[in-house]
Amino acid sequence: MEDNNVRIDKWLWAARFFKTRSLAAEAVDRGRVRIGGEPVKPARNVKLNDKIFIDNGSDRWEVVVLGISDKRGPAPVARELYRETEDSLVRRENDSEARRLFPEPGSTIKGRPTKRDRRAISRAGG
Repeated sequence: MEDNNVRIDKWLWAARFFKTRSLAAEAVDRGRVRIGGEPVKPARNVKLNDKIFIDNGSDRWEVVVLGISDKRGPAPVARELYRETEDSLVRRENDSEARRLFPEPGSTIKGRPTKRDRRAISRAGG
């Protein structure tokens, strides 16, 4: 654990919500990260007990900050930096179930679709 002057983009990277710090900073710039419901800038410092809403494109989290760190460590250590809220756990579970039951029509196609693939996509409603 480090001192309390850690930027939100660095904390998101250390807590393993994003693969790189630049991806974290870009998400903050685009308004996909909010603290207490308010959009923030990448230079905003994280404080203990801040409630952070994170949307990384595939998942959405609502977490409470339990620890401050600017070092990216192993995943078990990163999980100790935050606690996910109950609402967030339920929402993510429902989202993953929906993705499992109703997958995107083109998700199984790798690369550029062939004529046959395009016809299958249009038959599926995509």
